[in-house]
Amino acid sequence: MNRNQIFLTAIFCLLSFSLMMAQTQDTTLVRDIMGPEIRSGRLTNNPRIISTISAKDLPSANNSIEALIKTLPGVASNNELSSQYAVRGGNFDENLVYVNDIEIFRPFLVRSGEQEGLSFINPDLVSTVQFSAGGFDAKYGDKMASVLDIRYKRPNQFAGSVSLDLLGASAHLEGASNNQKWKGLMGVRHKSNQYLLNSLPTQGDYRPSFTDIQTYVLYTPNPFWEFDILGNIALNKYEFVPTSRRSRFGTVNSPMGLYIHFEGQEIDRFNSVFGAFSTTYRPHVNMQHRFTISGYQTVEREFFDILGQYWLNEVGGDDEVDSGELMGIGTFLNHARNELNAIIYNANYHGRYLTEKTYWLWGAKFQREDILDYLNEWKIVDSAGFTLPNPPGFPEISNPSSRPPLLQNVYQANHHLITNRYQGFLQSNFEVSPELAVVAGFRVSYWDFNNEFLISPRASLTYAPKNWVNWAFRFASGIYYQTPFYRELRDLDGHLNADIKSQRSIHVVGGADYYLTLWNRPFKLTSEAYYKALSNLIPYEIDNVRIRYLAENIGKGYATGIDFRLAGEVIKGAESWASLSIMSTKESIAGGAYIPRPTDQRINFNLFFQDYLRTNDNFKAHLNLVFGTGLPYGSPNALKNFEAFQQRKDFRLPPYRRVDLGFSYHVKALKTGTLWLSAEIFNLFDMNNTISYLWISDFSNRQYAVSNYLTSRRLNFKISVSF
Repeated sequence: MNRNQIFLTAIFCLLSFSLMMAQTQDTTLVRDIMGPEIRSGRLTNNPRIISTISAKDLPSANNSIEALIKTLPGVASNNELSSQYAVRGGNFDENLVYVNDIEIFRPFLVRSGEQEGLSFINPDLVSTVQFSAGGFDAKYGDKMASVLDIRYKRPNQFAGSVSLDLLGASAHLEGASNNQKWKGLMGVRHKSNQYLLNSLPTQGDYRPSFTDIQTYVLYTPNPFWEFDILGNIALNKYEFVPTSRRSRFGTVNSPMGLYIHFEGQEIDRFNSVFGAFSTTYRPHVNMQHRFTISGYQTVEREFFDILGQYWLNEVGGDDEVDSGELMGIGTFLNHARNELNAIIYNANYHGRYLTEKTYWLWGAKFQREDILDYLNEWKIVDSAGFTLPNPPGFPEISNPSSRPPLLQNVYQANHHLITNRYQGFLQSNFEVSPELAVVAGFRVSYWDFNNEFLISPRASLTYAPKNWVNWAFRFASGIYYQTPFYRELRDLDGHLNADIKSQRSIHVVGGADYYLTLWNRPFKLTSEAYYKALSNLIPYEIDNVRIRYLAENIGKGYATGIDFRLAGEVIKGAESWASLSIMSTKESIAGGAYIPRPTDQRINFNLFFQDYLRTNDNFKAHLNLVFGTGLPYGSPNALKNFEAFQQRKDFRLPPYRRVDLGFSYHVKALKTGTLWLSAEIFNLFDMNNTISYLWISDFSNRQYAVSNYLTSRRLNFKISVSF
């Protein structure tokens, strides 16, 4: 742990200790803010309910619910262009996302935040957000890291909103019939982050366009039956014609410069259609049966031919990147014709039964996956007439420039895979006493691809001592399997491994909530410590947001850490919070030494603060600060070379540091709504955050890592109307 990490940890611990010592003894207020957690006698457990009030006020380049999730303890992200996040050492594929009890999928081929587009979750339609960073209940599916549970609104009257800014636009309508039997929501969003992408190191013509239409309709003919439909169409297009790049890197004593001239273009499409129909039957007030059928289809295409000619120099006296002694010159060509068509069908049943002190849940699910994958990708690197890497016998070749070019990073596949998954669960939530609540259950699953049958027991408890009204304690443990999805099956060369098995994680989580009052306002200090024992791991490497798996169960490891979160109204009527996570996650590959996993972000700190003018509370300010220590990395294709793979223990990206600042002004109250004007400064201090590296070779075939930076400072304006 370096000096900066020790300093941040000490500051946060001192702040938390000071606030705990400053709390008052107003137990009535403490009980009120705990709400149903204590007073109803039904203690809550996992997942925790997250307030969505601040989601629209959070200054973020990615206006989504996921941007709010990234501010929570245990959650890490070092890419403001992406809605993906890592939780307690897991990767992006280890997170469950549900909307109205339906699991949501994301595109397969996306490799960078620039391409990603809109998240499925439309913030304008969201009613409640629940999130668990580990130790979640058996009713949730088979992933190893976290669960995000979203519920859409059930409107009672007509309302809507329209929002427009430099990054896109959105609008939504909601309403209900006079007899409240029909209710509906509709949202439309369009995003073009061209304004942000123009600040990236590679100059060119960025043409991103992301659009989606989403609807949710409910019909309740009587108290016994309810029917609802959820639908979504997403059209995501990313086109890029690069022109040039100038980068400076190296050290003060040995500065280096890189200039690249580009030709070619990239054309990507990620289009998807989702539809779900649900029927809910309530024979009496304590019983419910819910049947859901859903389908998801994604049609993805990734085509690019990018030719780059580069010059690598020592930086000369005039401080230009292309001055000084020439260290390397060459050409590279990146080619891809990747296409994927996936159709996923689901049939799902959930049952619920409530007694005086016990809440039973059970369910069954069938999922069929039909995936057609065509992969054709390669790269050529040529330096001064010599194709790299040099093949055996290179010194004896008299005319190497006449040698046929050698392809690098060749990935080819042509697969059509149809598989079926069967899942079921049983869970009981019950009270042992008014102070102690227990949740216990198990899951079963079977996958016909590898004929693997799994049982996953899970349990948790919450204890709120009667005499300690401002304390609540939690403990959770369970076995969490992650049955491979398509990307885990495909190795680095494009082949499928039919002998693949599920990865396994054993969670042990203990935590406490401490309720206190400051300035006669409620605050909550949350802390959780955890340990995850990992086995049957499938090693992987991450480049931007692209995950490439080795497709073999040859790893084992662990993740351990502690999370803190302090939340409350520092300024009355404006919620703020600070989160701190300290973590270590390591793995052993094929019996080798333990090395950091790709998501080993040791310290992550987030501060979200809101304020308004004392003389005019219509004018508000919103600050979002993020600091995360650097992630480990190795040389390209390290998974194919275990010696290079071990480099991950020695090299890390620079820390991720970012401050976003927003201002909003309530112009006037309309007859039935409000009008807001907002200004946001993204990356206020113009920090250079590295997301990955570009590897360049000199004349001697020595490789240099050149930082690929994320977005620089940008100013955004927004106008919003709600009615």
